[in-house]
This record gives sequence, C-alpha cells and structure tokens, in this order.
Amino acid sequence: MNEYSASLSPQDLPGDKSIAANQTVKPVSTTDRIKTVDMVRGFALLGILLMNIPGFGIDWSEIQKVITGPREGKDFYTAAVIFTFFDGTMRGLFSMLFGAGMVLFMMNKKESPIGPTVADYYYRRLLWLVLFGLFNAYVLLWSGDILFFYGLCGMLLFSFRKIKPVWLIAIGFACICIGMLKTQFWYDELRGKRKAYTEAIVAEKSKKELTPEQQGARAEWVEMEKNQKPDTANVNRNLRKMHSGYTTVWTHLLPHNVNAEVNYMYHGLWDMLCMMFIGMALLGLGFFSNKFSTSTYLMILLVGYGIGIPLGWTFFNGLIGWNTSFGSYVDEFRAPHFQLYDFRRVFLCIGHASVLMLIYRSKIVPWLMRALANVGQMAFTNYLVQSIICTWFFFGYGFDNYNRLRLHQLYYVVFAVWIFQLIASTIWLKYFRFGPFEWLWRSLTYWKRQPMKL
Repeated sequence: MNEYSASLSPQDLPGDKSIAANQTVKPVSTTDRIKTVDMVRGFALLGILLMNIPGFGIDWSEIQKVITGPREGKDFYTAAVIFTFFDGTMRGLFSMLFGAGMVLFMMNKKESPIGPTVADYYYRRLLWLVLFGLFNAYVLLWSGDILFFYGLCGMLLFSFRKIKPVWLIAIGFACICIGMLKTQFWYDELRGKRKAYTEAIVAEKSKKELTPEQQGARAEWVEMEKNQKPDTANVNRNLRKMHSGYTTVWTHLLPHNVNAEVNYMYHGLWDMLCMMFIGMALLGLGFFSNKFSTSTYLMILLVGYGIGIPLGWTFFNGLIGWNTSFGSYVDEFRAPHFQLYDFRRVFLCIGHASVLMLIYRSKIVPWLMRALANVGQMAFTNYLVQSIICTWFFFGYGFDNYNRLRLHQLYYVVFAVWIFQLIASTIWLKYFRFGPFEWLWRSLTYWKRQPMKL
C-alpha cells in the first residue's frame, strides 16, 4: 500500500533533508522497494482476514455460543487460538506499517518551486484513500473497512514526520493511555449503573417501595443485560436479510456502516494512532528494514511473545467471562480486560514481525518470503479483493453461504484465499509494476496516468 526507498539507512530516516534534495515527485520504482517491509505487510494483510472472516461469514451470536459453551471442540479451540494470538494484532501490524509508509512516502519527495507541494500529494493521497474506504463499505459492502479510518488518521501524522523515534514511541504509548482512560471512564459509569441496580434489588427484596430513580436503574440494567445476549428475532432478521439480493443487503448494512464510521472514528481513534506512531518509530530505528542483529530480533521475539501471549490468554478468558455472565463480571472486576488490548497488541505485533525477520534471514523458505513480499507490494489491491471474494462467497447475491459454515470451517475459506493471493500476486508482478488498485491510487494521487507494464 505504501511507497518507500530501499536505500535508506537508519540515520536517513525522519528529518534527513539530503534525501529530498535528490528526489523527484513520483512513485517509487519496483527496484527501490524494501522487501522486508513488503514481506511484513503481506503477512499482516493475509492475517487481517483471520479476524475479518467471522464478520463476512457468520452471525456474532454463533461466536457467543462458542466462547460461552463447553471448552472443547474444533470451534472453541479455533476461537482460543485466534483471540489469544491474532485478535487485533494483524490490524495493529498493518497500522504500524501504514504509519511507516506515510513517512517513507514523504521522504521520497522533494518540494518543487512550481506545482503541488509534498503536503499536497500527501493529503491528496489520503483523501482518495478515504473515498476508497467508502467504496469498500458502501459498494463492496464490507462493514469492517479500515481504509476510511486510515485515511482520516493518516492526516494527523504529517506534523509528526520529523520527530525522533523515542518521542514517537512516547506519543504512541500516550495514545494507548488516553484510550485506556476513556475505557475506564466508560466502565466506571457502567459499574455505577450496576451498583444502582443491585441497591434497587436489595430494597425490593426488603419489601421497600422503590423510588422512581431506583425503578429506572433496575429497568436500565435489565435492558443492558438483555442486549448482551443474542436476540432470536434480530438474529433471524439478520440471517434473512443477508441471504437476500444486493439491494436488500445494502439497505440492511447501511445503518451499521454509518454508525460504525461515526462511532469507531471517535472511540477507535487512539487505537489506530498508537500503532501508527509506533510504526513510524520502528521504521526510524531500522526494525522493519532488517537493520537489527539476529540476537536483537530473537530477544524482541522472546519479550514480545513472553508478555503478549499470557496477556492474550487473559484477554480471551475475560471475553468469555463478559459474555457468560455480564453482571457478575462487572461486580468482580474494577477494570475490564479490554484494558489489556493495546499493550497485548504491541508485544504480539513486534513478536510476529521478529519471527518473520528471523525466518527471512535463515533463508529456510525464501519462496514463501518472496510470495509474502509480493502480497505486501499489492496490499491495497489484495485488501479490496478479499472484500470482493468474501462478500460474493457469503452474501445472498453471490454464493449465499452466510452462517452456513461453523466457525472453524470459515478458516478453510481463509486458507483458500491466502493461496490464491500468494499465487496471483506473484504472477501479476511478473508483468506489471503495480497492482490494479495501486495503479489507480497512484494515478489519482499524481493526477497523471502511471506506467503499468514492466
């Protein structure tokens, strides 16, 4: 999805003006790409489908049945692995690389005395990305689109492009802390409602007449607990709509898409920014460009997984408790397990990336590393193609498989899409410079038709 120069050394990163003096305003050539950045991006892009596939293919009520049911069977073990090791981490890694790519995009340019400035190209690029996100959500009908949010969040990164990595890491963790504070304020309010409810129940059992406030508190909490459980009527309505034609599915998903874009932009802003800032810092330190020693990558792997996996398992068990007994969970915990989410993601993300760097250096499976790099070079196209394939495979206007597969069976579809994209990306890049959507995005950004064939 992003452009960058392969000849960068760590000291050339944020703030170096000598590079800009010798560059022209144009897309980076294929020979100038950093293959390890493409490789990690390709891994993250394929991994995103691990988390997106339930949204494409199954009603949330089915997942609730799995995580609140017996702790055995293929579906439960699948959920345990996905939520412990991968939940949020692939998107987190992708966000890191997006932040890094925005820095590299600007470093590949120099200011021109005439014509658009670097800032013009930067913001034009992001505005087109926002429109592509709207296309993904409202035409391809993928309700979990991230391009819209990335385009908006990316606009905030421009002012931080020359800040030193240590400060970028500090800003990233500050964003995590802001998100945690927001979550805690919300949870404290929730606990207050729970307390008012329990006081009303105690008064009711003592044969006392409830005040209007106590009656309201009791009714509010009963409604909240009801909303935590699957509603059969809503589930059946969702299934009926999703098995219908394009117009019906579009109309059904429209309120959800509108609500998601407004609410997640407000609540999820810090979630995205923290990873983008950390990604910018890791680029500046040389982490993504294969500059660290093997022993350093190994140490980061051990620390990342040593902290991230236990936090992931704790998070998964908290998710089980929340969905199994909502009221008891709020009574028991003064802070929700959601507070572990971003810290866990950071450690698992750098652990995943370190594994890839070590495999790349070992040259055990060079063909796979090249294939992942090809997927990463065409990440924008591959992301949209995942939406096209999965909506047509699952939704009613396509092959109509929505909610017809069990949770673990959804991942057979994931593996099939992976194989297709690994092979198709490799073949495509033998003949063309960019993926088709990358070509369109670049042509729109520079407002000039870009060369396509090699």
